[in-house]
Amino acid sequence: MPGAMVWSHVGLNCADQKTTEEFYTRHFGFTRARVVDLGEARIVFLRKGDAYLELFAAGAEPARTAHEDGPPAPGRIRHLAFQTDSVDAFLAELGDAAEVTLGPLDFDDFICGWRTVWVRDPDGVIVEVSQGFEDDRSHEKDGA
Repeated sequence: MPGAMVWSHVGLNCADQKTTEEFYTRHFGFTRARVVDLGEARIVFLRKGDAYLELFAAGAEPARTAHEDGPPAPGRIRHLAFQTDSVDAFLAELGDAAEVTLGPLDFDDFICGWRTVWVRDPDGVIVEVSQGFEDDRSHEKDGA
């Protein structure tokens, strides 16, 4: 039996790796972990905690995404998601560096203080940023 399964990374195709790297390092706190030189191309790994983004150079054709929270088609990543203490502070710092595609929306009917916004990264990938999300622990038994 293999060892424990752990999260590794998400690979993103980028029209301009430098622009995408700057977006995720500046606005989401990632740092460069490694660059793999393939001769005519390179792969850039960004890290934040245990999460990695793997950036690949791609053609100039933008990602085919729907507006709002991402593409609904099977087999496509809908969006990347991050948590923050304040969606409003994130948006203030983000400024015009990314298009807001949906929100911010409040989900207080589900979780008091849950607020979310969706933005488009430089390559068209939808990125969700939320505050206040919590797991539902009602199914856990006392003392378990």
